[in-house]
Amino acid sequence: MLDLAHDPKVGPEKPGGVDEAVGRIHGSSAPSVPKRARFALVWAGSAISTVGTRTLGVAYPLLALVQTGSPATAGWAGFALTIPVLVFYIPGGLLVDRISPRRIILCAELGRVLSVSSVLVAMLFGGPSLTHLILAAAAEGTLWVLYTLAEAALLPSIVQPAMMHGALARSEGASHLASIAGRPLGGYLFGVGRYVPFAVNAVLFVLSWGLFLSWGHDTGRRSARPSRLRDLSEGFHELTRQPFLGGSIMVTTFTNLMVNTLIMVFVAGSEGTPSLKIGVVLAAGGVGGVVGSILASILPPVRRVLRLHMWIWVAGLGLAAVGTVVGRPSYFFAAALVVTGIGGALSNVAIRSVEVHRVDPGTLARVVGVSRLSSHGALCLAAPLGGLMVSLGDVTGGSLVLCLVMLVAAALTGWKPVREKLTPLLPPGLPTPDLPKRLSGLTGVIFLQDLALSPGADN
Repeated sequence: MLDLAHDPKVGPEKPGGVDEAVGRIHGSSAPSVPKRARFALVWAGSAISTVGTRTLGVAYPLLALVQTGSPATAGWAGFALTIPVLVFYIPGGLLVDRISPRRIILCAELGRVLSVSSVLVAMLFGGPSLTHLILAAAAEGTLWVLYTLAEAALLPSIVQPAMMHGALARSEGASHLASIAGRPLGGYLFGVGRYVPFAVNAVLFVLSWGLFLSWGHDTGRRSARPSRLRDLSEGFHELTRQPFLGGSIMVTTFTNLMVNTLIMVFVAGSEGTPSLKIGVVLAAGGVGGVVGSILASILPPVRRVLRLHMWIWVAGLGLAAVGTVVGRPSYFFAAALVVTGIGGALSNVAIRSVEVHRVDPGTLARVVGVSRLSSHGALCLAAPLGGLMVSLGDVTGGSLVLCLVMLVAAALTGWKPVREKLTPLLPPGLPTPDLPKRLSGLTGVIFLQDLALSPGADN
């Protein structure tokens, strides 16, 4: 097995990046778990936490619906889960940049255990009340934001730079696999009993907490510099110094808006479609994400990855539009989500690789917070926009409009001023995975030559 963690550069030589180095400075003993095992723990903990989050994303609205009989109340429970994305990514990034990421993760997982346990206890006495339910859902969303930021800040300290690309691809794949499993699992567990998903998640969060606790000693703060209010904006400032990351935020925000609006167009126009078929179609994006993660683990990204991302979205939205015209929307929408899932995973791994290798570790969580606030914030607009498009026209019209808008946007990236601002080239010098041996004989093929081109070379 490749050693993802053992590297002399991952230690005190990397400023602000490692808890263990801080521990040695303060005289703490070495952690009980070898560094080579830490990535496996992070990977497992991330998968477990993501499954928990996805199941609760279904369980909280369903519990609100059963408790009150009001669809509006179920909507408020779902809103409570998502509003922390808009509120806490920026201040959460500052917090993670100031405190040991492992400590943040331990506190977040313990908080989630207490949150779901409080709901379980309330059920024993005929609860929970609506206020309790909304607060528990908001706590889950907030703690999930902190967990994901801490995980992003933790990886550079446990994985050697040369192996980071593969580690990020595995992390991306785990996220998609957990998402595929989590949502249907949440519905199934709730059908078994309304208390079951909360009991299961209490166990999952305890297990995740235990994985990180097994590291040994906590090493305290990452930075001795006092926090200041203006430090909240450092993530934005860092993005202005990284053209690729600045462009990636604009591209991913726009394409997230497009694909999630397409999903809402499909859902809003799916009257009479069996619920199982709807679920299978929506799960197709996760399948594409897994495939894209596997590809990202063996193929280095092209330098024009952001332009490629735009055209992949054109292909995906084009498939959806064709499906509505020929009268087979479900199959073509599923194919569209597979295509965009593959493109999204490839782009995500490339973007995260640039974040890790080009951003100061002491600022990384704030940069990640800005990026995720922007891309996830697009989801809030997608739902009403998709519903409006269907209400004003129909599924066919909405799909065609989205495809046309995406085509125009992608075509504009061929114009030099837009191309340089919106889709800058991948920075040179990033470590990339070696092509597998089975592809080594195909390097004469032009397409594979472009994929295998060193990021440091001129195109």
